[in-house]
Amino acid sequence: MRKLTISGVVFTLFLMIGTSVFAGESCYSMAEAEAEQGIRIHSELMVIGLNCQHMTPPGQKNYYAQYREFTSHHESLFQDYESRLLNYFKRIGVQKPEKALNDLRTSFANKISENAAKMRPDVFCNRYKERIGKAGHMNRQDVIKWATTFYDTHPVSHPICEQ
Repeated sequence: MRKLTISGVVFTLFLMIGTSVFAGESCYSMAEAEAEQGIRIHSELMVIGLNCQHMTPPGQKNYYAQYREFTSHHESLFQDYESRLLNYFKRIGVQKPEKALNDLRTSFANKISENAAKMRPDVFCNRYKERIGKAGHMNRQDVIKWATTFYDTHPVSHPICEQ
């Protein structure tokens, strides 16, 4: 009986160690968490720009055009974020990393689109349009700071590895 108990303890410890190693492999590094948040921000701005472009005040560049300028200005940063996430998906063994990235982008866009669908267009745009203008004035470091600010209301999709 004692042999069985020791074997059981060893087996349980093996399972715990194996589980924590697996959890460690599938968690995000801080750079990967930043990348996901950056992709979330970019996806949300796209939806805001598209939904609110018709509400741009006269004499201003339309909101979607502002979003496109923001994207162009920070293209290398968003490419870096995509690369980090693709490498993450490959690291954890996702068979189609590009599809996983596209699915992630789509889920972010769908979430804010649901907000748009629940509100009248003017209410949605009045609530979110300022993000387009603020983003347009951000330099690379400002965007990185935004992407590295984590909110309980917008958690990343994987736990962040302990440092």
